[in-house]
Amino acid sequence: MSNAIWDALSAMPLREVRRRAAVVDALTGVEPVTVPGAHRLAWNDRGGQSAVWYFADDGRVLLLTFDHESELNLYAEEDYALQEALYDGVPEALVALVRDRPENYESLNLTDSATGRTIHYAGGVFWYDGTRWHVSDGLAEYCRREDEDLFGESGFAYCLNAYGFGRDFTPETVVAALDADGRYKDAEERQADLLAVREVFTRHG
Repeated sequence: MSNAIWDALSAMPLREVRRRAAVVDALTGVEPVTVPGAHRLAWNDRGGQSAVWYFADDGRVLLLTFDHESELNLYAEEDYALQEALYDGVPEALVALVRDRPENYESLNLTDSATGRTIHYAGGVFWYDGTRWHVSDGLAEYCRREDEDLFGESGFAYCLNAYGFGRDFTPETVVAALDADGRYKDAEERQADLLAVREVFTRHG
């Protein structure tokens, strides 16, 4: 199992992972949320893709990714059982952060018709045990069984691009990427945004 972004995330100190998550959350305009036992930060592209981080009070982390165009769009299929299975191997205390919880923009709920219980949908389920990162057993097994690209179909590669794992992550690199995507109409607008992005980085330094 090899992916450059995964390798970079795995090698990065958690403090820096959390800093980048906070910066991207602020730049995306997502409101940070404190849930029982964890702090939630997120990214979305306003087009159906998202990354959601739950930084638990005990030092563990749950990371969910979702690409609505992938084979792992279980919300479209309303497949509660498979969604539950993708969380296999993740400690229950982390899964509890997304089970029977209110929906939000990044994470809608799938409902078990038999029990009425709910769980947030996610194509990718990853977690940090306080020492190292893991792909959930359920996700890894599904991708082996269906011969799917784990990091592609889970949305991991696309949804974590904004965090710059494996690359320099500065106000200048963020604005340069936006500029390359045609974000700015002129140099003046680009410079104004650079100043705003620098302020966000300073705030989360």
